[in-house]
Amino acid sequence: MSGDAGKWAEVEKIAKSAGESGGTVGVSIIGPSGETYSHNGDRKFGAASTMKIPLMIEIFRQIERGERALDDEYILKAEDIAVGSGVILHLHHGIPLTLNDLIYLMISISDNTATNILIDMAGMDAVNETMQELGMTNSNLARKMQGKPAEGKQQENWATPNDYARVVKALLDGTAASADSCAKMIAMLEKQQNTRRISRYLPESKEIRWGSKTGSIKGVTNDAGFITTPAGTLIVSVYCEALPDQHVGEKTIGDISRAAMIATGVAEPLQTS
Repeated sequence: MSGDAGKWAEVEKIAKSAGESGGTVGVSIIGPSGETYSHNGDRKFGAASTMKIPLMIEIFRQIERGERALDDEYILKAEDIAVGSGVILHLHHGIPLTLNDLIYLMISISDNTATNILIDMAGMDAVNETMQELGMTNSNLARKMQGKPAEGKQQENWATPNDYARVVKALLDGTAASADSCAKMIAMLEKQQNTRRISRYLPESKEIRWGSKTGSIKGVTNDAGFITTPAGTLIVSVYCEALPDQHVGEKTIGDISRAAMIATGVAEPLQTS
């Protein structure tokens, strides 16, 4: 445990309790005053779709360099279709999609086809270079989305909770790219449609903003994002490996987020959801 042990005792308890099932939970939290907590924060976990955050950052950096524009059109091809999460695999070939459409689908519903198209656009090496520049030194992008963990000799996409808390903070601080690009990317994260993880116990209020990027494949349940209220901003990054099932993983992330809200005073969370 890092940070004030007493303050984070409930978060620690939840993370350790979840691990008693034989799985492993990694947590990284940055509170509104800069206070931090981590549990297995530098351990590598399967990134799943959380790697779509640094991919989005590299795409926006390319837009800033004049290499692309959000209204650029891409025509969907049959060979683009990827299995796993998303809706594009159900759409007809030949449909035009803007770059903004692809980013939105990648972030809001974690569309794998959109993601793989964007990986080809950005370049895997460029994404990894950007990750290194952002201080994500223990995380990487090594393969496209396949809807399942790496097999055989395939390399895996790795992530650490600390790296992803760090990159969310860079977006919020406006340092991951230009301030305008960061604002647009935060707005994309706020379109997240899975409300069963970081925001599971978050009350509905016009004064509360939140955004995140989830990640899910067999044996992996992740979420990295933020909650902003009049009391400040809370960054939460949770990675779950080998828990009994995804429902347990989602509740674990929700419980950790709720405990972090209470510990930092950012919000008074709901007690049931």
